[in-house]
Amino acid sequence: MREPLAPDMFDELCPSGLAPIRFGDKWAPLVIACLEGGPRRFSELRVPLRRVTPKMLTKSLRGLERHGLVQRTGQTHLEYALTPLGRSMLEPMKVVCAWAGEHWEELLDAREAYDNRLG
Repeated sequence: MREPLAPDMFDELCPSGLAPIRFGDKWAPLVIACLEGGPRRFSELRVPLRRVTPKMLTKSLRGLERHGLVQRTGQTHLEYALTPLGRSMLEPMKVVCAWAGEHWEELLDAREAYDNRLG
């Protein structure tokens, strides 16, 4: 039996949201991170990704599948798993997340300054 995903796996203030580099759509990196430990069912992914609507999660999964990063398996119980190509994204994602975490304050300050100029 595999370990369940932690409901608080992604902090609401996760630095990945500040990274100016995107891997697919907004939720794709979080889906990839959830699948790092092995295949998961949709309902399992919904636990840490509770802020994502089911429709958006489905869209992200389909996009990742289309790009060859995720594979859907099973007949009656569908599971999603990283392909070797998807697994190769883990290391670059960790580097980007570490960079965003290191530059957290600068990124927040830049966003605030930009928003203040607009409005």
